[in-house]
Amino acid sequence: MAFEGLTERLQGAISGLRRKGKVTDADLRDTMREIRMALLDADVNYTVVKEFVRNVREKASGANVLEGLNPAQQIVSIVNDELVEMMGDEATPLNKSPKIPTVIMMVGLQGAGKTTTAGKLANKLKREQNARPFMIAADVYRPAAIQQLQTIGEQIDVPVFELGTDVDPRDIVRQGLDAAREAKADYVFIDAAGRLQIDEALMQELADIKDIAQPDEIMLVVDAMTGQNATETAEGFNERLGITGVALTKLDGDTRGGAALSIRAVTGKPIKFVGQGEKMDDLDVFYPDRMASRILGMGDMMTLIEKAQKDYDEKQAEETMEKMKSSTFDFNDFLDQMEQVQNMGPMEDLIKMIPGMANNPALKNVQMDPKDMEHIKAIVYSMTPAERENPDLLNPSRRRRLAAGSGRPIVEVNRMIKQFNEMKKMMGQVLNGNTQGMEQMMGALGMGGNGAGVGGGLQGKMANVAMKQMARRVKKNKKKRRK
Repeated sequence: MAFEGLTERLQGAISGLRRKGKVTDADLRDTMREIRMALLDADVNYTVVKEFVRNVREKASGANVLEGLNPAQQIVSIVNDELVEMMGDEATPLNKSPKIPTVIMMVGLQGAGKTTTAGKLANKLKREQNARPFMIAADVYRPAAIQQLQTIGEQIDVPVFELGTDVDPRDIVRQGLDAAREAKADYVFIDAAGRLQIDEALMQELADIKDIAQPDEIMLVVDAMTGQNATETAEGFNERLGITGVALTKLDGDTRGGAALSIRAVTGKPIKFVGQGEKMDDLDVFYPDRMASRILGMGDMMTLIEKAQKDYDEKQAEETMEKMKSSTFDFNDFLDQMEQVQNMGPMEDLIKMIPGMANNPALKNVQMDPKDMEHIKAIVYSMTPAERENPDLLNPSRRRRLAAGSGRPIVEVNRMIKQFNEMKKMMGQVLNGNTQGMEQMMGALGMGGNGAGVGGGLQGKMANVAMKQMARRVKKNKKKRRK
C-alpha cells in the first residue's frame, strides 16, 4: 500500500517527541530533519519539501507549542494541517458544463492507466449520478487501445465511438462529438493518444483536439509509481495544455507516494481522483485531509464508512444495527456482514483505515489470508438453522460436530464463537449509548484519552467526527424515506 514507508518514517520521527515531557528547540530541529529526510526518500519534490519543513518549523517553534501540554500531539496536528494544505485543502469536484454534454479529455503517458481510468470515471458517473456517458476512442497509435476501450465499454454498458486506426484523431473527435450529441449523452470522454514520453508531435495533436472539443475538463492521468517523474509529467502537460485536474493511478502499488504530495504544490492543479485496484469501481474521490490522516498513521474513518455505505443496502444495515442493539444479531446476520466486508477490499487495508490501527505495531506488515474468512464461513455453514439463529445452543458436543463438519480444529471453532459473542456484546453496548462499551472499543482501537500511539487525542477527535457524520447520514436517510 502506498505511503507505508513514509508513514513509518514520520511516526518514528515524532515518536521521540512523545516520550519527552518537554520539547526543546533542539528536539524540534532533530524531528524536522527526520521529517525532511522521510519526505525526500518518499520522492517528494525537493522545493516542496523545503517549503513544507519551513512552514512546520515556524508554526511549531512558538512557546505555546513547545511549552504547552502534549507538545508532540500539537506538532502532529501542525504536520497534518500542512500535509492537507500541500495536497489542496479539500476535494475538488469534476468540472461540469452548463450545457450538455460535459466534455472530458483524458491525457497522459502510455502505461499510466488513461484508458482504464476513463472507463472507471464513466462507470462512477453512471452508477452514482445515473449519467449517460459516451466514450470516443481517439488513440490510434497504441496497439489494441481501441479494442481495450471497446471491451471496457461493453463491461460497463457505455457506448464507444471509433473509426479504426487509419483515420486522423482530429476527425475521430469531431465525428465522435456529433455522435455523442445525437445519443443525448451528458458526459463525453475523449481517450486521447499517449506516448512513452512527452514529445512535440503528441502535444500538437492534443492541442488541436483541445481546440476542436473545447473540453470542460482536461484530466491528466499519472502513474503514482513513477515518483518524481510523475511531477515532471504533470508540469509538461500543464504547460502545453492547461490541465484542470489529475487522476493518480496505482496508489495501491509499491510506491513511495511522493507524486501525490508534490503535484498540487508544483502545478497548482488539484488531484481529483485516485485509482487503487483493477476493478471498474476502484476509483475514489481524492480527499487531501483523509490522505494526510492515512500518511500520519491516523486512519481514514470517513472513507471506511463510505466504502461500507457503497456496498451496504441501507435498509439491511439499519435492520442489522437494530438487531445488534437488541442482542438478536445471529450467525445468519454474521454471514451477511462477512460478504459485505469482503466486497469492500482486503481486510488489512480496511483495518488500517481505523484510527489507531494504522500505526499499531501488532498489525505491522500484517497479511490476512482470504482463506481465514472461508474457514469461518465453513464453520457457520456446518451449523443447523437453529444453531445459527440461537448461538447459545452451541454446547461442547455441538462444537465438536462443527469442527468435524468444517474440517477445522475444535480450538478454532471455540475461538471463533468466543470472538462472535464478544463482538456482539461490545457492539450492543456501543449502539445503546453505553459509554463504558464505547471506552472499551476506543481503547481497543488505540483512541483513548491518553492516546495509545502518536497523536492519540487527535485520533479520538477524528473518530468522533466520523461517528457524528455517520449518525447525521443515517438520520438524513430516514427522513428521505419518510417523505
